[in-house]
Amino acid sequence: MSIDRFLDNSISSWMAGDGEHSDIVMSTRIRLARNLNGYRFPLAFTEDEAHKIDQSVSATLLDANEDLQMNFSSIQIKDLSELSRQVLVEKHLISPKLANSPMTGSALISDDESVSVMVNEEDHIRIQCLFPGLQIQEAYKQADTIDRILENELPYAFDEQFGYLTSCPTNTGTGLRASVMMHLPALTMTKQMNRIITIISRLGMVVRGIYGEGSEALGNVYQVSNQTTLGKSEEDIIADLQSIAEQIIQKEREARDALLKHSANTLEDRLYRSLGTLSFARIMATEEAAKCLSDVRLGIDMGLIEDIDMTILNECMVFMQPGFLQQYAGTTLNTSERDTFRAKLLRERLQKADKTKTKGENSYDV
Repeated sequence: MSIDRFLDNSISSWMAGDGEHSDIVMSTRIRLARNLNGYRFPLAFTEDEAHKIDQSVSATLLDANEDLQMNFSSIQIKDLSELSRQVLVEKHLISPKLANSPMTGSALISDDESVSVMVNEEDHIRIQCLFPGLQIQEAYKQADTIDRILENELPYAFDEQFGYLTSCPTNTGTGLRASVMMHLPALTMTKQMNRIITIISRLGMVVRGIYGEGSEALGNVYQVSNQTTLGKSEEDIIADLQSIAEQIIQKEREARDALLKHSANTLEDRLYRSLGTLSFARIMATEEAAKCLSDVRLGIDMGLIEDIDMTILNECMVFMQPGFLQQYAGTTLNTSERDTFRAKLLRERLQKADKTKTKGENSYDV
């Protein structure tokens, strides 16, 4: 499959907006870190080693397309422009680490973009599965299937005492990072997030922004993931994350109910102002767009804003990003040009959705 398909399509299957608790949990991610025995870790290996590892992993996974009942496309990172790499990062298909790697590396991406296997990132292999909503068990099952196929053909670096060996000691053990991407506007508005983050950290979990470590919680979107991989089984890690996610979901629902009960007019005014900004603004920075999209998403989830499909909001969250904007425009844009083009795209997308709705309503009148 052509790389253009992954670059041009703003919607991946995990953005479908379905899955359990999808009004709060946008997606579930499972990531497994693995290394091949007999090779140095990516921090110290040679270009020749990188090339051999890339060939071995790619060949093994591509041969398993039929067994997995999914098709993978192999994308060589070195062959991509800087902009193309940025778009794949914005779609969560590769990491910034892989995008900036000087060594031979690749991404094997499934046609529906729910699975991405990164080769020669921080570790030789990073298996990533993305599912919509809260589906931790389901995402882990898919990742485990791919992991077993690779392990049957390739010798992993494994120690009986420490488990899977990884470049970073924090990943040693299971090599498992399980995370849920959560939209938590009500907890943010009611200033409860700092307290919740403190409590979560004491329970062995970590809260990060939308693009993982070092990123901001853009648009009230947070990633909650396990911090410990050594000394706990995969089952325990998944069970702990499931429990914490469900508690956060309950707290967010309570905060939303409280806002609706005590500040309904103020809340509705804020949400519709944000919808108006998205519909009519001529200049819009990334942060403002994310804030407005967060408000509209909350309005849809609470039944205050109708006739806008959640898939449209998910699509807007992707194509408002700097890389995708320039990919869509077909040219390099400076900050000012991006802010203008972003506002234009958001206006057009919402107007298109409104026209589709109106056409549908008219068709029923005939």
